[in-house]
Amino acid sequence: MHLFDTPDQPGVASADSELEQVLHHLLDLDRHGLRFASALRGTFDMLLDGQNTGRYRWDQLHKTEKTHFGTLVEINLQREFKFSGGEELDYRICGIEVDCKYSQNRGSWMIPPEAVGKLCLVLWASDVDSRWWAGLVRADLGSLNSGSNRDAKRTLNKQGKASVRWLFSDAQLPVNALLHLPPGDVEAIFALKSGSKKLDELFRRAQGIPIRRAVVATVAQQDDYMKRVRGNGGSRSNLRPEGIIILGQYKGHRTIAAQLGLPVPGPGEFVSARVVRADEGSHEGRPRAFIDGRWWVRASEDDPVEPAPQLPKV
Repeated sequence: MHLFDTPDQPGVASADSELEQVLHHLLDLDRHGLRFASALRGTFDMLLDGQNTGRYRWDQLHKTEKTHFGTLVEINLQREFKFSGGEELDYRICGIEVDCKYSQNRGSWMIPPEAVGKLCLVLWASDVDSRWWAGLVRADLGSLNSGSNRDAKRTLNKQGKASVRWLFSDAQLPVNALLHLPPGDVEAIFALKSGSKKLDELFRRAQGIPIRRAVVATVAQQDDYMKRVRGNGGSRSNLRPEGIIILGQYKGHRTIAAQLGLPVPGPGEFVSARVVRADEGSHEGRPRAFIDGRWWVRASEDDPVEPAPQLPKV
């Protein structure tokens, strides 16, 4: 949801011409927030470093790593949007100095002395809730609390928080599938010793949930983790006897996912589901997909297990 759809700010106008200029420029660069979301998602994945550590939760990070998150967000956004560096602040956007501030708690952005009176791009994200926010605010003296920390940084007061112009509020962050599975399922996945068997268990238990490349790397913890998903000995062939298909970013796979009512995989994503043949007169009302010369539907718990069809390779 971007600012023009925000219930508490419908059609908000601003007398701050610089803020308006930067705001509309950012929306022109990323009308639906996909690039912002990707940069935030990438920052979580970078810090967690699941392929090498097996970590997938924020509370598994060290305190110093959490503190470093804001710096990485600043860097990753600059890489994504090719912002010029500012002279005093982080960025120069449309020739205007803008500071980038991230806070682990929404609303608790720390404004340094050099940013007082200047524009700040304020952000917050929750991996657990898969939500994120990004807005612009003029950090003038009337918008800041009087108290400061030992670095003379100050937080926004009530007026300052209310004056934030949200580019995107309560927007969808790409999902970390491991945070959306029951704890017992996650424990069962990581209890296995083989990376290949862990991936099999992941796709067996996380059906219907988008599985990103970083999640695959976290579970497999192997250099060739993507190879472990594919056919010819990977999870796709290992789970086929159980009737489970693993759809990827191929056009044919995306079509099948849409037909079956599954999340459509994006670049580097997978989604699994158990399927059964849709015999004539049976499985009425379920979405169908034509795969390998026959019609198939998503299986229910009552459907018997049968081998899954061969998936298209394009």
